[in-house]
Amino acid sequence: MAAKETLADELAELVRLRRARDLMDREFESPLDVEAIAKAAYMSPAHFSRRFKQEYGESPYSYLMTRRIERAMALLRRGDMSVTDACMAVGCTSLGSFSASFTKLVGMPPSDYRAQQHTEDAILPACVQKERTRPRRAGSEKQSPEE
Repeated sequence: MAAKETLADELAELVRLRRARDLMDREFESPLDVEAIAKAAYMSPAHFSRRFKQEYGESPYSYLMTRRIERAMALLRRGDMSVTDACMAVGCTSLGSFSASFTKLVGMPPSDYRAQQHTEDAILPACVQKERTRPRRAGSEKQSPEE
């Protein structure tokens, strides 16, 4: 009976981790921190951070920044928004930190990314465009179940 309880506990914890990840996906522009996200998963911040990294291959903060930068890339591809406006629109409060994270993840500064022509991506179906333009962190081997 103990094995069933352990499996049930593990599955319940995975559901709570997924709930927290979904929160980050939905509300990336909100002022989220690890404590608030862990609270949504009914876990302590330290346990949540450890389990999130174990399951998804990156820290909760790293995952959240990737979502924010992914959305900023979409805003910058449109060409009608400044880098500062895109930074603020995705929930970042420091342009310097945003630019550094963007450059590290995308491989170029956001102003250079904005200046590029993105017409080739515009003709692709949205699902292909999203996959093609999604930023990938180096060393993040574990993929989410949807990918």
